[in-house]
Amino acid sequence: MVHRNNPIPSPTKDTPAPKPASRSTAGVWRKELLAGTVSFFAIVYIIIVNSSILADAGIPQKAGIVATVLASAVGCFLMGLWGKAPLIIAPGMGINAMFTYTLVQGMGMTWQQALAVVILSGICFFAVSLTSLIEKLRTAIPASLQEAISVGIGLLLVLIGLQKGGVIASDGASIIAVQSFASPGVLVTLATLALTCILYMRKVPGNLLLAILGGTVLAYLFGVVPAKATGLEGGSPWAAYGEVFGQFSFKGLPITTLLVAVFSMTLVLVFESVGLVNAQLKMSGKPERFRRSMQATSFTVLLSGLLGTSPTVSTVEAAAGISAGGRTGLTSMVTGVLFLVSLVAMPVITLVPDQAVAPILIFIGGLMMPSIRHISFDKLEEGLPAFFIIAFIPLMHSIVDGIAIGFISYVLFHLAMGKRRDVKPLFYLISLLFVAHFGLQAL
Repeated sequence: MVHRNNPIPSPTKDTPAPKPASRSTAGVWRKELLAGTVSFFAIVYIIIVNSSILADAGIPQKAGIVATVLASAVGCFLMGLWGKAPLIIAPGMGINAMFTYTLVQGMGMTWQQALAVVILSGICFFAVSLTSLIEKLRTAIPASLQEAISVGIGLLLVLIGLQKGGVIASDGASIIAVQSFASPGVLVTLATLALTCILYMRKVPGNLLLAILGGTVLAYLFGVVPAKATGLEGGSPWAAYGEVFGQFSFKGLPITTLLVAVFSMTLVLVFESVGLVNAQLKMSGKPERFRRSMQATSFTVLLSGLLGTSPTVSTVEAAAGISAGGRTGLTSMVTGVLFLVSLVAMPVITLVPDQAVAPILIFIGGLMMPSIRHISFDKLEEGLPAFFIIAFIPLMHSIVDGIAIGFISYVLFHLAMGKRRDVKPLFYLISLLFVAHFGLQAL
């Protein structure tokens, strides 16, 4: 029977109603783009700093700039496509010092041999990440210590931010000295920090990026102009890079020296990454992406040696992008694209002063403090190791050394209290590896 005035049929499973374009999707994309941009400006300093440290190992600084940019970009793309997490991959501070000042200057390697150590360490790290051992390493770490790592990293960010912003400086008499509040740089840092907090608390879209832009304007109004970056003058760096790419070498490297170097570097990379990646994924609400994120991180270490730089890690500055709303791999990929753009836009990027970026790091450190609520200090065998991690990560300026002392003390205190069964067998092995690491450093 046919009806002349058929009403518009109601949507069914077979004929779903057309969906209007969702504003929320556009909002998510915009937030990820902003987060990736914020992450980039928080980490862009690594291009100059890392290339300068590589230069101390003998790698031409222009070549080090290209190597740093390429390793960071590739790592961010891998993290975005495979890890699908808003983490930022770049050469790590601390591990680059180990590359230059321990392997090259301390153990007498050439930079080519040190790059070979990086490749082997990356292979070992990647092999571990492909097995269930990487998940077992995370679950073997007591919850109190995992929370302590987050807090310790947050305090390290605060320390880095205060130093980058010129608020504190090293001092022979008091270790750290607070700079004069009459200094324009200090005033800009503190004013930008206040602006950052206010914009974030009021939930202004793009708050952290706006804070960086506002801080940059303030810096120029106060006459705080960044110094011209060294290593960028005088033509293209690509010619110098041709002498670094793929130049790793095992020739003349004693096997015992090689084994000690690979063991130490792999240990640092694995446990620094386990603690940092786990903390950042929890911050982003995506802990299920741990294994893939570790695989992306470890494979980029292998590529770092080929590309001509010290090992890459998931950087602490990724917390800036996560706080800006980054939740997917798109954040990381945006940062990767900006790294590539930086090769031609470096003069513009260096116009952003440290005083505009440092407050972001200080603020993010503050956002990581709530983790301390989950640490029980009633049982000292639990609370003291957590405290050691929180205190020693920033005070020793080393994530891995702070973690190591906390882990070793956790085992020691539980044995002293007759609670050896409360510690997982794998955690005993981890602690012994850290003891071996400190022993090798003393040799």
